Amino acid sequence: MAEIKKIFTKDACPGRSPHQSQAIVTPTTIYVSGQIPATAAGDVLPASASIAEKTAACIANIRAILGAAGSAMEKVVKVNVFITDMANFAEMNAEYEKHFTTRPARSCVAVKQLPKGVDVEIECIALP
Repeated sequence: MAEIKKIFTKDACPGRSPHQSQAIVTPTTIYVSGQIPATAAGDVLPASASIAEKTAACIANIRAILGAAGSAMEKVVKVNVFITDMANFAEMNAEYEKHFTTRPARSCVAVKQLPKGVDVEIECIALP
């Protein structure tokens, strides 16, 4: 059976549940769990933070997790973005484009609610 490695790094927001990994690494793929706008200590950004700041925080967590998994932002092939209000799409997208310069495949969907009352959550799939 192929090796499956669970990633837990102190450099990214801890998982929202003790039952989830920050990422799972297989020989061919890295699956990064949804990242919310929180610090490596787990503190959620305040509601007053902009969507751009919240998006950047999600991506900082993704970057740290990918690094711990031996990968990088340039190896991301698919991204799923969840936002609670499509009125925030343009601002989120402007920040997103600064970090995902290789333009991976992406979906962005509006959802009614996200964990801990946040406005944005981002998950991705990358190559090792």
